[in-house]
Formats: sequence, C-alpha cells, structure tokens
Amino acid sequence: MTNSVFGPMATGLPEGADLDEIRADLADDHVAAPSGRDQRELADLVARARADGIELSVVVVPGNPWHDSQLRDLATEVGKFEHGTVAVFSDDWIGTDSDSISRVRLEWAEDTAKYKGGDTAEAVGIFADRLERPDGISWSVLTGVLIAITVLLVGGLAWLKARRRATEHAGPH
Repeated sequence: MTNSVFGPMATGLPEGADLDEIRADLADDHVAAPSGRDQRELADLVARARADGIELSVVVVPGNPWHDSQLRDLATEVGKFEHGTVAVFSDDWIGTDSDSISRVRLEWAEDTAKYKGGDTAEAVGIFADRLERPDGISWSVLTGVLIAITVLLVGGLAWLKARRRATEHAGPH
C-alpha cells in the first residue's frame, strides 16, 4: 500500500501530550500546565474570563511543537471533552477550538497573543481580553446611521429646491 500526498493526515499532537493527564489537570481550575509550573496566575485569568461569560480552558505545552497546527489539533481533541473555548499555548504559538466562538474571532484574538517568549500569563491575558471585547462594528447601528444621513440629505435638498423655486416665483423686488 502506498501513501498518497493528497490523503488525510493523522492528527498530530505535540510530543508528550497526554489527554488523560490534561483532562485530570483541567478538572480543578480549567488550567492544565506542565508539572512544577505555578498555575495560580493562569487560573485567575481563566476565572476572570469565565466570570465575563467566556467558558475558557487553558492548556500549556512546554517549548514549541514542530508545527503550530499541532496546538490546534490538541485544542480540538481537548474540546471533545471540555466544552467552551480551549486555548493551547506553547512558548510562541496558540491553537484554539471553541463550540461557542467563531474561528475568525478566535484567530483575531490569537494574533496579538502570539510570540510572548513563554510568558503564558501575558499571552492568556491578551487572548482573553480580546475575546471579551464586543464584536467591532454593529452593522445594525451603522445601517441606521447611514439611513438617517440619507434621509437628512434628501430632506435638505428638497428644502433647498423648494426655497429656490419660491425665490424664482417671487421675482425681483
């Protein structure tokens, strides 16, 4: 049997990722990090995000995997048993999965949280802050403002035209 370059690839998880250990570590504070690492600051950030309505769970892997897509693959696997939004952080990259937040919004939040040189607390803080922001432009408000401007312009032009007409009919004095 030959391998095809166009066939699907197996899910690649970062080296040493153990889903059973991650599940057990997430159980108490929604944070899973390598042993010996202080999780208190991360747990506080996650608790704050959860208080703000974002069901965030954070997994930290040491170093960087050979490819950043492995973090997303791990987040997807964790997302199968941990509901909400799962963010997997390495020293420089982030991989995410969510059953409640769009991929576009996740990647927007990821962009500024990457490349923090292993400062996971800073990266988690930036990521959570971006997720907590309201979605940019409210299209309903923008549409309403544009309609109001159009109505004012049409009304103003009609008023000017009527005034000009009245002036022309009055003739010279």
